[in-house]
Amino acid sequence: MFSLILFVSIFISNPPSGTFSIVAVDTLTGEIGVAVASKFLAVGAVVPYARAEIGAIATQAWGNTTFGPRGLELLKEGYSPREVLNILLENDTLRERRQVGIVNVRGESAAYTGKGCMDWAGHIIGPGYSIQGNILAGEQVVKAMERSFLEAKGELADRLLRALEAGEAAGGDRRGKQSAALLVVRKGGGYSGYNDRYVDIRVDDHPNPIKELKRIYKIWKRTFLIDAHGRIGDRLKKEGKNKLAELEYSRALEIMDEALKESPNDPDLLNNIAWFMGLRDIRLEEAKKLIDKAMALRPDDANILDTGALIYYKLGDKKKAIELEERALKLDPKNEYFRKMLMKYRGE
Repeated sequence: MFSLILFVSIFISNPPSGTFSIVAVDTLTGEIGVAVASKFLAVGAVVPYARAEIGAIATQAWGNTTFGPRGLELLKEGYSPREVLNILLENDTLRERRQVGIVNVRGESAAYTGKGCMDWAGHIIGPGYSIQGNILAGEQVVKAMERSFLEAKGELADRLLRALEAGEAAGGDRRGKQSAALLVVRKGGGYSGYNDRYVDIRVDDHPNPIKELKRIYKIWKRTFLIDAHGRIGDRLKKEGKNKLAELEYSRALEIMDEALKESPNDPDLLNNIAWFMGLRDIRLEEAKKLIDKAMALRPDDANILDTGALIYYKLGDKKKAIELEERALKLDPKNEYFRKMLMKYRGE
């Protein structure tokens, strides 16, 4: 009797998770990520693992969470995704209940679906991606995910989200919806460049988790990715990788342009976009229009005036730059940065 109770307890506390996921890499930018959804609480705490410049792993069905860190270490040591799978599963007594997808930074991929995974269960692999699912409405789920991922444009996180949306539209987890997660890593892509968590979002319990994930991602992009793109672009430019730098800048501007369409009269947004452009000598005439509008909306904002001074200076109007910086310094007389910039504009 004790052993039966123990078995039931283990089954309830560690239920198999019906899940659809995609692991993928953008070999051009080095972004590596996982997107996953399931009728399972907090799927983001179980399935996705990724490490910058190494690879990504999804471990699901009767997921073995040791596969994530162990697999990433093996990838780091130089094993291929297929070799990693073989090592992880070799002595696993529950291998027939496992489902795993792996991709490395070079775009090599591998996947495994055990015979004991609940129908429908299966996977698709291709260059730079692996898509897998179990307890699904049917094979059409992973096929729709693959098609959407390959057709989608933009950065990896957007393409991963598109794949999740397509999987859900094709039937998704046949039990329903509960949670979703999006994890993308790239070297120095995290907050202020201090870590590699470029995108790290979870929706743990929600009636429409993918929709909610998309909503949060939109905010995440505007809050964190503009800075990340600018910072990474600056680094690439210093390294002489000008085309890649321009790609980063263009993606930052796409996010800002999207935000501007929704909030065309937000002086802070106008200022931030103009500042981004001015620092990098990008679309300066457009930056001038934006900062002129911001100054008209909030004429006594020292930071906006300082941005205006920068833009006019870059456009060759030193007189206007000095006038604006003097006004900024008058509003904030203890600001040493403003004082330094005024001296620069005056040629002192």
